[in-house]
Amino acid sequence: MIGSSVVARTRSWTVLCLGGFLGGFLGVLTIGSPAIAADCPGRPDALGTSRTLVVDPHEHPRIGTMQYRETLPLKDHEVVLTFDDGPLPKYSNQVLQILADECIKATFFIIGEQAKANPDGVRKLVAAGHTVGTHSMTHPLTMDRMPLDKAEAQINGGIEWTSAAMTNPSKLAPFFRIPGLMRADGVENLLISRGIQVWSADFPADDWRHVSSDRVYQLAIQRLEAKGKGILLLHDIQARTVAALPKIIRDLKARGYRIVHVVPATAEQPATPTTPVEWLLHPPTETTPIARWPAVPNFVFAQTKTLPAPSLADLNAQTAHQPLLPRKTMALANVAATLPVPARDLFAIPEGSVEVLLSTTLSRRVATRLAMAAETPRAAKGKAGKARAARTARAAHGTPKHAAETEGTAPKSTAPKSAAPKSTAPRPTRVASLKKRAQ
Repeated sequence: MIGSSVVARTRSWTVLCLGGFLGGFLGVLTIGSPAIAADCPGRPDALGTSRTLVVDPHEHPRIGTMQYRETLPLKDHEVVLTFDDGPLPKYSNQVLQILADECIKATFFIIGEQAKANPDGVRKLVAAGHTVGTHSMTHPLTMDRMPLDKAEAQINGGIEWTSAAMTNPSKLAPFFRIPGLMRADGVENLLISRGIQVWSADFPADDWRHVSSDRVYQLAIQRLEAKGKGILLLHDIQARTVAALPKIIRDLKARGYRIVHVVPATAEQPATPTTPVEWLLHPPTETTPIARWPAVPNFVFAQTKTLPAPSLADLNAQTAHQPLLPRKTMALANVAATLPVPARDLFAIPEGSVEVLLSTTLSRRVATRLAMAAETPRAAKGKAGKARAARTARAAHGTPKHAAETEGTAPKSTAPKSAAPKSTAPRPTRVASLKKRAQ
């Protein structure tokens, strides 16, 4: 949707220049390919936008591995640039120009108050073909604990003012990023129920912190290299971001990374075909057997809230022996007692538990180390307990401490050396003697 008109005009111009059926055929082939001179006039060395990814918010409502299991279905060395908190003319216009010089399309998450104060900035983003989502009305950092009605007011305010700033409100993408990534289930469920996709990120560059532009650049590249692909979180209201962005783009180009533009699916533009495994940052491979196992089915619980308790007859308690049972048991013998149904979490194995770690050969080593670490304090306690027991025994028998320490050693004789009996124990062989014999 967003950016489709720009792409369409570029493709049409290419087709007209080439002419005829052959030109049209070649024009179709260029869709989704890396940027070329025709895509970025006057900048044949521009990074450009390699392809447009169309996503359906209903199919994948939460994305970004900083918080969620799934992220965008990107290929290796593909990056999605996102900017929060604008538009702020002083810096947002500079970011917009840097992206335009490289023919890069990005995604912007707008704050309602900023759109209200600078509607022209929102229109510039749409005119340049970028995707525009929302980022609340006032950017509160308490959406994880505020009442749901207040959170909804923040969501609605951001959407209303951003839409109002647009010439065509249908250009607003159903994308939302929670301020500060302070997520909460209630807020997410509200957004998802309205068909709005919740965006987190795969890695940030920490440009909201008081760091230098060089540090922003370093963090962006280091974290991208560690992930290999993903959604980069930046802010178009910071001077350090403006200074770091050209260096980030330069390194992306040098390292062979490609820019992907993300737009929401519409009736005219269906979602890009993908498989579920592509929405994982690092999909399992053939070396991970569990990836091929079927999912464990959910337990089927009865409709009743309680289950009958076992009776005495179920316990094979003979009538002659019943007087021997406790009085409380006898009092409940004729009462139809019930027990609660087991809870679902009774059968759940928590993530990170030893049971889960033992599921793979590699993790079995981790589990072994955890088990040994757990046993070490017990062994230390055992040794300490034995030492305390020994001290207690010596105190009870009046045995001096030095006597216990020299237990098994003969006491020193007070007789003269000449009267002392000769020891019959064999003398130890010295190493030097062995060397002489060997020679």
